Amino acid sequence: MEYAATITGTGSAFPEHRVTNHDIADRLAASNIETSDVWIRERTGIAERRFSTPGNSDEYNSSLGLAAAQKALEMAGKAPEDIDQIIYSTCTPDTIIPSTACWLQYKLGAVRAWGMDLNAACSGFIYGLTIADQFIRTNQVKTCLVVGAEILSSIINWQDRSSCILFGDGAGAAIVESAPSEFPHRILSSHLLSDGSLWELLHVPAGGSAQAATPDIMAQNLNKIHMNGREIFKIAVRTLTSFAMTALEKNGMTVDMLDWFIPHQANYRIIEAVAKRLELPMEKVLVNVDRYGNTSSATVPSMLDEAVRDGRIQKGQTVLLDAFGAGLTYGAILLRW
Repeated sequence: MEYAATITGTGSAFPEHRVTNHDIADRLAASNIETSDVWIRERTGIAERRFSTPGNSDEYNSSLGLAAAQKALEMAGKAPEDIDQIIYSTCTPDTIIPSTACWLQYKLGAVRAWGMDLNAACSGFIYGLTIADQFIRTNQVKTCLVVGAEILSSIINWQDRSSCILFGDGAGAAIVESAPSEFPHRILSSHLLSDGSLWELLHVPAGGSAQAATPDIMAQNLNKIHMNGREIFKIAVRTLTSFAMTALEKNGMTVDMLDWFIPHQANYRIIEAVAKRLELPMEKVLVNVDRYGNTSSATVPSMLDEAVRDGRIQKGQTVLLDAFGAGLTYGAILLRW
């Protein structure tokens, strides 16, 4: 028998603390860096984002992942012991060792599950969903929990006005289950790519084994995000458009046949530019970057969860997930809900 992967539950979670553009402007003003709510909105479309409170164990990465996972399990009608596999996408783990997947497995009580962390930055949830799809198709897994979660506030570079305004914290999760190969509500195809030659466009220089985060390194903010925003913008628009078209063409579809488009929520201007290139009306593009900022691997699953829960995404509709991230990494998944 051949198998397919179907998403049966979604969930999301965010810290309580809202950080407005005015809050960002006040913080930067203390360092004699000028910005404003208008400046941020015009360039990014972001009005606010959420930050975890340092030291609050309820808002650790794995804690947000736990909350999102519990909601996804409830929607799917599953218990923690039903999970065979946990794929946890994050570039801001609770700890280097053990993996955040293991922290979640312990907190959730998923006693039968094996878990692993995955770092593909903002493309991570799509990478994780693709891995789950492959394990399910080969009948090695029946039920998988895929999580994308980040505490990006921990690596924000507050000396860089162009990047510090973008990021927020959050988590999204999906329960992926096995179904017959021709089940109508399934992942139709996935498409991934990486280009390590472009690593310098978005990276954290220190904190790994190549360069330890010493006090001197930390004083230079080398353990924080460094980004070339102008180049990232151009590449993001090009690759998001290209991967969207690749996924549609693979399945014999045209843009007008698509019900919903969920792009990585990096910047509203990027999303607008991609929709324009695709000739896709913004009414079909799902966006929450204005309220949560860029939450990296959490953006796609949290937006998916929001649209499922508020009824915008209906059974039988076709949804395209599309992302790019540091690495650089790219990915798209076409699914029928």
